[in-house]
Amino acid sequence: MQIEVLKSKIHIVTVTEANLHYVGSITIDETLMRAANLIENEKVQVLNINNGERFETYVIKGEKDSGVLCLNGPAARKVLVGDQVVVISYCSMDFEEAKTFKPTVIFPNKNNKL
Repeated sequence: MQIEVLKSKIHIVTVTEANLHYVGSITIDETLMRAANLIENEKVQVLNINNGERFETYVIKGEKDSGVLCLNGPAARKVLVGDQVVVISYCSMDFEEAKTFKPTVIFPNKNNKL
């Protein structure tokens, strides 16, 4: 049996930009992506702590060490610059393997730095 489990989590990161006129996605600082074990084009769920919005999009690699977290396209309507969000990805794995799997969870500071 396969189940979905938490793979990666960026716990509380601040939105630095919202770009409505873009194809769509979330741009994340490359340093945060690597630390959280996320790759470009990976599907993620975004949870907005400020307004309760929950939505899915995909990751675009942002400039390394820039602290950028930009919601693009329609997702830009779900946030305001300065909002705090949680970014989560999941993976499917065997039920028994999932019992011992340890997800990657990072806790950036208020400037989106590790």
